[in-house]
Amino acid sequence: MTTKSGVLFSSPSVALATGLGVGFFPFAPGTFGTLWGLPITWLVLNLPLAGQFIAILAIFAVGIPICHAAAKRLDMKDPGCVVWDEFATLPIVFIGIPYADVMQQPLIIAAGFVLHRIFDISKLPPARQLERLPGGLGIMADDVAAAIYARLVMFLLV
Repeated sequence: MTTKSGVLFSSPSVALATGLGVGFFPFAPGTFGTLWGLPITWLVLNLPLAGQFIAILAIFAVGIPICHAAAKRLDMKDPGCVVWDEFATLPIVFIGIPYADVMQQPLIIAAGFVLHRIFDISKLPPARQLERLPGGLGIMADDVAAAIYARLVMFLLV
């Protein structure tokens, strides 16, 4: 196998899917990868509610082939270094929460971030089953489930 930097720059899909290499961090790559979701969330929450849904669907739709191509290139079903799924699904956790509440209250951001990671790591049903879907869809779908669980808890908290 080539070096991590050699793999990172082996294709655009690997570079994008790994969050420009963040996914190669030696510990907690998913958590560090999710950090990319914070500026994406900020951009998405600046949109009207319908625009938020459209943006999230677009990020998801773009992520499926990117994650699929990266996994194929890395010759793994769901490589741990692929973090597109983590950062692309973070905006789901905050959808519908007023922009000012999310961006001006660090506790809300921290709670959503931590909840997303907890549900992503725990793989509660149906996340584990969704992970078995083929290719990029399976890589992305379990994180959508985790984000929806986190959003439901945020609904109760906010």
